[in-house]
Amino acid sequence: MNPETEFREGIDALAKHYTDILRLLGEDPTREGLQKTPLRVAKAMQILTRGYTQDPHKVLTDALFAEEYDQMVIVKDIDFFSMCEHHMLPFYGKVHVAYIPKGYITGLSKIARVVDIYSHRLQVQERMTQQIKQCIQDTLHPLGVMVVVEAKHMCMQMRGVEKQNAITTTSDFCGAFNQAKTREEFMKLIGK
Repeated sequence: MNPETEFREGIDALAKHYTDILRLLGEDPTREGLQKTPLRVAKAMQILTRGYTQDPHKVLTDALFAEEYDQMVIVKDIDFFSMCEHHMLPFYGKVHVAYIPKGYITGLSKIARVVDIYSHRLQVQERMTQQIKQCIQDTLHPLGVMVVVEAKHMCMQMRGVEKQNAITTTSDFCGAFNQAKTREEFMKLIGK
């Protein structure tokens, strides 16, 4: 399924709800500029939440290779966009992932795909960080995994405290990364 051209069941019902939302906001959904807006927003929301229909574990196992490499593998500066589940406003930034293989590696692009799948769900940054780490740990069974997420949240920039430059950083780790020396090596390698 191509999420840009094929849409999930319920697209028309979703569009109808957006028509109602426009009315409730005091707009006229029949005026020229808004006539197609409900369907556009419904399509956009399905694209932004396509992660619900994808299996991140399968993505990793589709490119699983036996390899006796046991040093740190880092994929850094993975751009992501997600939607805050509290206000349904975007948050965006970068994800840095490291794992230490134990007999198996995965295609490097698959790490970025795992980030994409979890970020394309209604999220909070803390949970997304944990989900990425746990998926890699449960699927690859490496010696350790560490994930660092740095993000700006539109719910903090556009409303509430209105702090445009605030960056939120979260991390999660397991296995070999429980050792401070290993964590410090990762942070140095990603420039933090």
